[in-house]
Amino acid sequence: MILAAGRGERMRPLTDNMPKPLLQAGGKALIEYHLENLARAGFAEIIINHAYLGGKIKSALGKGERYGVKIYYSHEPLVLETAGGIANALPLLTNECQNQPFLVVNADIYCEIDFALMLPVLQHMQANPALDLAHLVLVDNPFHHSEGDFALVADQVSLCGDEKFTFSGIGVYQPRLFHAVRRYTATKLAPLLRQAITEEKVRGVYFNGVWMDVGTPARLSDLDMLLNNRRIDV
Repeated sequence: MILAAGRGERMRPLTDNMPKPLLQAGGKALIEYHLENLARAGFAEIIINHAYLGGKIKSALGKGERYGVKIYYSHEPLVLETAGGIANALPLLTNECQNQPFLVVNADIYCEIDFALMLPVLQHMQANPALDLAHLVLVDNPFHHSEGDFALVADQVSLCGDEKFTFSGIGVYQPRLFHAVRRYTATKLAPLLRQAITEEKVRGVYFNGVWMDVGTPARLSDLDMLLNNRRIDV
């Protein structure tokens, strides 16, 4: 699942007439980098939630043929926040299989992780549904979020620790993490994760490659410069 329903207030005025996932860097929409990387890793079916200017996302991406995937859309009549959006899409994500974990990626990040690394995680969590509720990808803290989110002790995610990392916006989740979330109710993901972490039900991995939270026009410009410079160097 790619989370693409946010309004992108910090991106204004760029998002006044364009949903944030369709903003471009390096000559390509942000969400297209995810679609291409997911397809390259072997993911075949992708759910995209949308609310603000969602029709433009559907028109731009279609059914996913040109990316080598099949896209399904989960419409939200109002923005449901991260956990609310995932809960709303559960029927599409699980195909009625209550033990089928799934990968979720924020649309407003750029990340060069190989999503194929998540396939063994998905397989392990499906084979052991009673164990972990989530598996998070953690990254170095950017300058605008220097305090970080979670610590990593071996592969166990912790709320406390001498060194904290930032949650990348990439995670694998068990459906039951969201079973208490009422459909069509705006619900944040962070409280659910903190509770699961307290119960020692969350594992994680550290990724030290290129990652960027593309949350402001300045950061979008920085990413555009990075990607364009690479093309020039090649």
